[in-house]
Amino acid sequence: MPPESPVETVVRTMVLWFPDWPVVAARSIHGLPPAASVAVIDRGIVIACSAEARQEGVRRGLRVREAQLRSPALTVHPHDPETDARAFDPVIAAIEQVIPGVQLIRPGLCAVRARGAARYYGGEEQAATAVLDRLLHEGHPPAVVGIADGRYTAEQAAMQALLGDTEGQAIAIVPPGASPAFLAALPIEAVDAPELAPLLRRLGARTLGDFAALDASDVRARFGEEGAAAHERAAGLDRRPVIPRLPPRDFDSGIDFEPPLDRVDQIAFALRAVAERCAGGLTSAGLVCTGIRVTVTSDRGERSEREWNHPRHFTPAEIVDRVRWQLQGSGGVEGGLESPIARVVISPTRVDAISHHEEGLWGRSPDERIHHGLSRIQSMLGHEAVLTAVPGGGRLLAERRVLVPWGDAPPPRERLAADRPWPGSLPEPAPATVYDPPLAATVLDDGESSVDVDRRGRLSAELAWISIDELQPRRRRRVTAWAGPWPLRQRWWDPARARRADRFQVLDDDGEGWLLLLEQHRWRVEAHYD
Repeated sequence: MPPESPVETVVRTMVLWFPDWPVVAARSIHGLPPAASVAVIDRGIVIACSAEARQEGVRRGLRVREAQLRSPALTVHPHDPETDARAFDPVIAAIEQVIPGVQLIRPGLCAVRARGAARYYGGEEQAATAVLDRLLHEGHPPAVVGIADGRYTAEQAAMQALLGDTEGQAIAIVPPGASPAFLAALPIEAVDAPELAPLLRRLGARTLGDFAALDASDVRARFGEEGAAAHERAAGLDRRPVIPRLPPRDFDSGIDFEPPLDRVDQIAFALRAVAERCAGGLTSAGLVCTGIRVTVTSDRGERSEREWNHPRHFTPAEIVDRVRWQLQGSGGVEGGLESPIARVVISPTRVDAISHHEEGLWGRSPDERIHHGLSRIQSMLGHEAVLTAVPGGGRLLAERRVLVPWGDAPPPRERLAADRPWPGSLPEPAPATVYDPPLAATVLDDGESSVDVDRRGRLSAELAWISIDELQPRRRRRVTAWAGPWPLRQRWWDPARARRADRFQVLDDDGEGWLLLLEQHRWRVEAHYD
């Protein structure tokens, strides 16, 4: 039997690409107008923008300020990968109804094997048309389709199809065996290796055809495995298989109210059966739920969506409590509704094996009893009634403490900030007592004049006396040692939020240590060293 040719080992692949998907997801989640100029940013850089923004000169890779200068009406949203993935789930479900076996490459880009779909629908173009018609029928955003030998060539075909289409939908098919000729004319920047492309251009390989013409062994010796994989892609020999995803089990539970209800207690009572059905479905699958997403829709079409976490796992009663708190919003236990509610959906976002949450041999542990008691208090007084402190980001000590309702995870921004370095923050050891808000203080020199710091950071005099009237009125403490000033300069680019202050560590004649803050010529006590 003759050996299998390299081309025969490449899977015939169909790629569906939804351009500017982060923008589509942001518009869907935040309810932005279809014609709004939108940009999605990550670390201050534009990573996606709408067609309206591109018409005004906004491009990927621009800094936020430059993009806003080009488009004054630009709406900016931070990139949220979880939002992108969640908004793309219904799209994948719609594709799987036409062609099963979808591989998610990233939100907005997916692949399927083309051979089986072509046989079923009578051709590759007919299969692609069936998918696009299904997406259009269900109201999903337009997509472009590329079909070729291998995933990489199919992706490039989809991108080329977008350039030649005026309505936002197109199909580009590269015939079997024609991938090398199709890729040869593409610029070297399409090699899908950002660090390798500039080097190849300097070496004279300006197109993928130039790169593919190089000897494979020389490329491997010079650029390693990554370069060898890029060389195979440029030659149309992308052997990566299409690995279908396993469709997740649907544990969502919802209820529609007809007519819509306008009282929280009525909605909570009706939700008991829904919560029990949701928890029972998970239990029958050997799972428990540690995170849920509650989506509430009013009779006017307004949506309220929030994720709730649990330190252990949700019971039906606790699910109902979360829905009730979300409906009450910031109004507390007696809070009402702004408009009647037409639909409530409970979606588990994180599950765990039920074996990890079984009761121990000797009953419940003390921390479980504590959790039960705090949850009862929270259920009676409201979601914000029981708070726990978690470390956050910031330079001032009060900013480092973030209060989170019991059972909730810290906000993602605070979790990231707590793990990152903060230049200019207070070094260890930290004071034991932090005053929030800081206490007013008076700091004098030996001549009974108030001590100040000029704009160059120079002290007007040595620190000699300190008095804190809110702790001990009319008592002056002699300063025996001090250190500083340590400048604190924040948000200098934003006059409305800018902060300019100086910090001092002071030791008085009683041996007590104080952390002082001088801001706008006013002295305050930020913390006390016990």
